[in-house]
Amino acid sequence: MRLGFTAFGGPVAHVALMEAEVVTRRKWVTRDEFMDLLAATNLIPGPNSTEMAIHLGHRRAGVPGLFVAGACFILPAALITAGFAFAYARYRTLPELGGLLYGLKPAILAIVGAAMVRLVLPRKKDALFLIVAAIAAAASLLGAPEVPILLAGGAVAASIRGRGPASRPPKDEPKRASPGLVFGLPALAGAAASAGSRLLPLGLFFLKVGSILYGSGYVLIAFLREGLVVERGWLSEAELLDAVAIGQFTPGPVLTTATFVGYLVEGPAGAVVATLAIFAPSFLFVLLSAPLIPRLRASRPLGALLDGVGAAALGLLVAAFVPLARGAFVGWPAFVIFLLAVPLAMQPKLNATWIVVGGAALGIAVRMAGFGG
Repeated sequence: MRLGFTAFGGPVAHVALMEAEVVTRRKWVTRDEFMDLLAATNLIPGPNSTEMAIHLGHRRAGVPGLFVAGACFILPAALITAGFAFAYARYRTLPELGGLLYGLKPAILAIVGAAMVRLVLPRKKDALFLIVAAIAAAASLLGAPEVPILLAGGAVAASIRGRGPASRPPKDEPKRASPGLVFGLPALAGAAASAGSRLLPLGLFFLKVGSILYGSGYVLIAFLREGLVVERGWLSEAELLDAVAIGQFTPGPVLTTATFVGYLVEGPAGAVVATLAIFAPSFLFVLLSAPLIPRLRASRPLGALLDGVGAAALGLLVAAFVPLARGAFVGWPAFVIFLLAVPLAMQPKLNATWIVVGGAALGIAVRMAGFGG
């Protein structure tokens, strides 16, 4: 929940914050296990960082942990976004958060960089892993789609190292519980949807989006524009852009854009239905895929495929670092904030939340002093 309130910066930053918290500080999973989960989240549809939180909850405490981690990561962002939607519906304007974001971006960039270094260092002598990651990063920067990059990385690793016994023995799987609650989430959205004229199609639309969404936030924009602006006429172009902007500069999952859209379409009930519908598939996908990861690891060829996908996923993180840097370094004060944050981000015992808060405070101070544009 703390991460849900403070995880600014999009999926790449969220993954970095999770690595800092559950691998480096709390040691709930090893880096190898973290990379396996990262590979798995990249292979299924839905928001990667949300599914990473759900996977980590499942690894820590089985199916109950899956729901607790996912709900606690999503809920703060959804509540904050709903608050912005309420204000927007009344005043038709967005809050000014320029100073906050000015300091947050370089601080988060430092956290992302530190996480990538920590994930690479254990594999610094693994030439194949580094080559696959580097090629994946280059391919992503050149515009190649994410899923083919991941599959190619897995195929290359499996073809080279896919013979012999498993490289790591499987660990005991977390306790399982009834999956009825996962299937109940879409049902709950549907039940709520029956109460209003546009709630049912709204819920079904976001359920479809959550089930098939791959790629970046730009893919989400395309889905929303086609389905809500062009096809149904529920939003104007300006309202869609404002909804996406809210999703980008609030903490937590970017897909809480659905909360904002749902509120504009059908008020509080629409916000609840849209949020439940877009995130429900992620819980189901993780519930179905999580038990398979130890089995994949127990097989030499499938374990090698998982290593290759993990290397490619790390390459995608590296590629995402480049546009993050372009957006963060918009003046010399931002670069100074980054330099101050880097040594702090490398400290394993320091809670990364303090770096986020400190960066935000410095950004506000810089703007109040008249620097930074």
